[in-house]
Amino acid sequence: MKLTITQPDDMHLHVRDGEALEAVIGHTARQFARAIIMPNLKPPVTNVRLADAYRKRILAALPDKYDFQPLMTLYLTDNTTADEIEAAANCGFIHAIKYYPAGATTNSDSGVTDLKHTWSALEAMQKYGLPLLLHGEVTDPEIDIFDREAVFIERHLSPLVAQFPALKIVFEHLTTTNAVQFVESAADTVAATITAHHLLYNRNAMLTGGIRPHYYCLPILKREQHRQSLLTAATNGNPKFFAGTDSAPHPVDAKESACGCAGMYTAHAAMEFYAQAFEQVNALDKLEGFTSYFGADFYALPRNSGTITLEKMPQKIPASYSMGASHLVPLGASETIPWQALA
Repeated sequence: MKLTITQPDDMHLHVRDGEALEAVIGHTARQFARAIIMPNLKPPVTNVRLADAYRKRILAALPDKYDFQPLMTLYLTDNTTADEIEAAANCGFIHAIKYYPAGATTNSDSGVTDLKHTWSALEAMQKYGLPLLLHGEVTDPEIDIFDREAVFIERHLSPLVAQFPALKIVFEHLTTTNAVQFVESAADTVAATITAHHLLYNRNAMLTGGIRPHYYCLPILKREQHRQSLLTAATNGNPKFFAGTDSAPHPVDAKESACGCAGMYTAHAAMEFYAQAFEQVNALDKLEGFTSYFGADFYALPRNSGTITLEKMPQKIPASYSMGASHLVPLGASETIPWQALA
């Protein structure tokens, strides 16, 4: 069986920098025409000048055979100004602003300490139509890690939507029924990305047979009932939900350590993983909208003109990929998955 669809976009992607960037960018460009690039480098991408330089490094690292467009973002801080937002809106290559609660995930130490500190920036984003991309978790240590998304909705997201009703918001990498229900009931200015790994796995994958660090990500994998809610949201044709892999490359020694870092690497087989999840619920006919249409529409981008073909044919995932002086372990390492994206 073969499935040919419009070439997709990845609306949430980490490609890092330097040797890591050079190692991974080809995996994404092989399948996706465009990707929303996350700005959580060290130091973070906080202004137009830094975003322009990062974009040029991505294009320089891109293999010549691929035509790929990085869609840049800025990292929101307590000190982001309305003038910087205006400059971002007018530069032509910045497509969104990313919010990380301080300390929520990888390289988020410079994140926002209180959303009220960013209100002038948010007002400017609302004025110029720049979407706000939310890592939707609280970081309070007293809140159970499995409840942090639900608490974020109650404490921060609901008031934010009320305060800025015209602000375009993407609730990124949903993991819970609570988040699905919020997005479904919100105005059309609110949308969401869903990763392939949250569609395929629940928290048992991380904990069965011992702690499995390559299944540790933030937001963390949740119960099976939440995975089912995500599958329904992704496959029901609702344009509020679209693909964002949150693929996150880390060297193996950073994952397999006493304090392993969060993130799954999925760019090597992202569309195959999405196809696998959609096939589970007999919804392959909905894959094109989710991966190729709805994200572009929300960001007011033209839909891609090229195509990609997926074939139902077993594919053995390598045990690792080289990444500079180290290597990374991809999702599905040494396993066989049922789909292949044809080159």
